[in-house]
Amino acid sequence: MAKTTLRNKRIQDLVNQNNVHAYVLYFFGIKFYEYSEQTLEQVCHDKGLRVEHVVRELESPNTNFQEADLPLLSYPIDLILEYLKHAHFIFVKHKLPYIARLVESFKANHPDYISVEKDLKELFPLFLEDFIHHIYEEEDTLFGYIRLLEKASKGVCNPSQLYYMLEKNSLQRFAMEHEVHDDEMVGIRRITNNYALGEDAPLHVKVIYSELTSFEKSLMTHARIENEILFPKAMIIENQVKKIFGEKVKYN
Repeated sequence: MAKTTLRNKRIQDLVNQNNVHAYVLYFFGIKFYEYSEQTLEQVCHDKGLRVEHVVRELESPNTNFQEADLPLLSYPIDLILEYLKHAHFIFVKHKLPYIARLVESFKANHPDYISVEKDLKELFPLFLEDFIHHIYEEEDTLFGYIRLLEKASKGVCNPSQLYYMLEKNSLQRFAMEHEVHDDEMVGIRRITNNYALGEDAPLHVKVIYSELTSFEKSLMTHARIENEILFPKAMIIENQVKKIFGEKVKYN
């Protein structure tokens, strides 16, 4: 698509063409529902933005969580943890604030989505608070424990701290608790009827459902990496550390 075509399109048409455009525009300070009738060039002029820069981002938006392109299974565990922490950062600092703003500004203006608007405005803030708490708790407890195990496996650890952490924690228990959190969006799917859209669904509804669907896919990817890669690798290290620690205790 020629750049002149994009720059002369109305914001509403850009977002209708591809709902991801709404996310790109948002981070340039352009809320699609406030500038729907203006062209991209007009909005960029009003906001002092270089239209060429915005067009470039619209044509090749950043994609996250393409784990199929990364040999994660062969990564050492510290890099896997960094990858997952980066995913947490994207969730908490980018995707979720954007979705929260979409929900806050949601005006259904359609009889089929009035109850969806009401329920989402009540449920999403609760989901957001619980999700962020879960993310930070996971980094403090699970990730912290795995980092300690990794250091211990290399002989770098405080024996007293290691003993305390081995007594207090278990990766098997972490894994079982993690499964409970794997389907955190079940309530939102219920409210939105699994993100089902009618033929005449308003643009704002389409964008919200598109972002919720995309976010849920990212969560599934994230959970799969933890369940299928992180936990198995970490459990091997945990068993090695327990064996080494047991041998040391036996000969002391």
